[in-house]
Amino acid sequence: MNIRQTLNDKIRPLVLDGGFGTMVQRYALKEEDFRGYRHRDIPGMMLGNNEMLSLTRPDVVSDIYRAYVDAGADILTANTFSANFISQADYNCQHLVGDMNREAVRLARQAFADSGREGFVIATVGPTNKSLSISPDINDPACRAITFDQLVEAYAEQMEFLVQENVDAILLETIFDTLNAKAGIYALQEVMHRTGKDIPMMLSVTVNDAAGRLLSGQTLEAFLISVAHAPILSIGLNCSFGADQMLPVLRNLHAMLTERAGENGQRIFISCHPNAGLPNSMGQYDVTPEQFAQTVRPMIEDGLVDIIGGCCGTTPEHIKALVDICR
Repeated sequence: MNIRQTLNDKIRPLVLDGGFGTMVQRYALKEEDFRGYRHRDIPGMMLGNNEMLSLTRPDVVSDIYRAYVDAGADILTANTFSANFISQADYNCQHLVGDMNREAVRLARQAFADSGREGFVIATVGPTNKSLSISPDINDPACRAITFDQLVEAYAEQMEFLVQENVDAILLETIFDTLNAKAGIYALQEVMHRTGKDIPMMLSVTVNDAAGRLLSGQTLEAFLISVAHAPILSIGLNCSFGADQMLPVLRNLHAMLTERAGENGQRIFISCHPNAGLPNSMGQYDVTPEQFAQTVRPMIEDGLVDIIGGCCGTTPEHIKALVDICR
């Protein structure tokens, strides 16, 4: 299957899966689960390194994938969000980036194969824990924790593994800094040129306020202009806050992309995977699957999205509720 052609021919939005970290928390895993026997001598803490679970607890990762497939998801996002050498440096696991990416994609494909259903496996690429636009030192506005070239190198290494695995698309998500996203765009274009493979590129922004600004201060319109040069399959919104607060921003994004398509004839699809509301004082998400589905319903009924799913706090139950609406 081809994800672009499927989106062109669709009669309903494709359903993306939900939160991964939320599901991992259900297993109450300990340090030894993340570390495993083979990697027992790596210094530092491993707890919380979800990408490592593809190697040390593939049964847990497969269970989560299967739960989303059983819920009716058309798209699985591989467990690759922080599988790059910048993020993995926090855990002294830079040397495992290749294994993490390959195994995460393999397990996702196997989940669809085991179910007998067809579906798409896309690889998520996070913004890393560094920013190219924001100083980490309040006393030195010019300070940067990383250079553009270093970020491109990290992204390119990860993306080369993903391109070799022939993922259906690569999703640069939770974009809070446009310059970070541009490093990812450049890296993917370089990898595709070098390998001769064409992998669809998807972008998803996380906005910082009701006006739709990124954490780095850029407006959504300015972001679209900044990435207009790239061959993008989809642009969307994720994380941030709940679907009800995201709806006005999504309407604005839909209007801007519709206008731009009229100008240049290029169709860019729209995705959205919001949180299950905002976390409570204990860090838990209280929005039920039924409540989540009802707040997302206008996005679907008003034709604002081509891909719909969930982010932080959402579970297979939340995704099943979305599937029922889409059908």
